Amino acid sequence: METCRISNLYTLSETIAADLFQGLTYPWEALPKISEFIVALGKTLDPEKYEEKGEHIWIAKSAKVAPTASINGPVIIDEEAEVRHCAFIRGNAIVGKGAVVGNSTELKNVVLFNKVQVPHYNYVGDSILGFKAHMGAGSITSNVKSDKTLVAVKGEEEIATGLKKFGAMLGDEVEVGCNSVLNPGTVIGTSSNIYPLSMVRGVVPANSIYKKKNDIVEKA
Repeated sequence: METCRISNLYTLSETIAADLFQGLTYPWEALPKISEFIVALGKTLDPEKYEEKGEHIWIAKSAKVAPTASINGPVIIDEEAEVRHCAFIRGNAIVGKGAVVGNSTELKNVVLFNKVQVPHYNYVGDSILGFKAHMGAGSITSNVKSDKTLVAVKGEEEIATGLKKFGAMLGDEVEVGCNSVLNPGTVIGTSSNIYPLSMVRGVVPANSIYKKKNDIVEKA
C-alpha cells in the first residue's frame, strides 16, 4: 500500500531520527529499534547543545521542561521543544524540534517529528507522528488489540506487522480531532483531518477528511 510507505508519509529531514528509517519500507518496522537508536544517537549529541540529565536522557539546552514533568530514558528532547506540566514520558521517546508535549500527555516508544503537538491529555504509544502532526485534546492511540493478537494494517490489502504493540502512524501535517481513538494498526496519510470523536481503524488516504467509517472524502 503506497500510502503506508515511509517515503509517502514523512519528511525525514524534519527529524533527528532520520537514520532510524534507513533501509525500511514501512514506518512501524522502526518501532522495535527506537530504544537502541536513542542510546546510540544520544552519545553523539553535541554537549554544547544537549545535556545528559540522567541515564540515557538527553535534553536540548534550548528546550523547556516543566519541573513537574516525569521523564524516563531512553529519551531525546530536541531543541526548542516544550514538555509541559505533568507530562509523563515513560521512555523510548524522541521529541522533535519545536514539538509540544502537554499537560497529562503520556508518551511511550514513539518518534515525534519536528513541531508535532500532543498538548492536552493525549496517550501516544508505539507510534510515529510526522512533521507538524497535531492531536486534539483527549485523542489517543490504542496500541494493543483487546484479544492481544498481532496487529495487521488493513487497507486495500492486509499487511502483517508481527507486532503485538502498534498504535498509529500519522503522516506529516495530520490533524486529529478531540477525543478520537486511533485503533491499533491505524495509518493516516499526509495532510488528512480526522473529525472529533472518531474511532479510526485501518488506512486513511492522504489529503482526506475522515468523518466516520465508510465516509472518507477527499479534500477540495
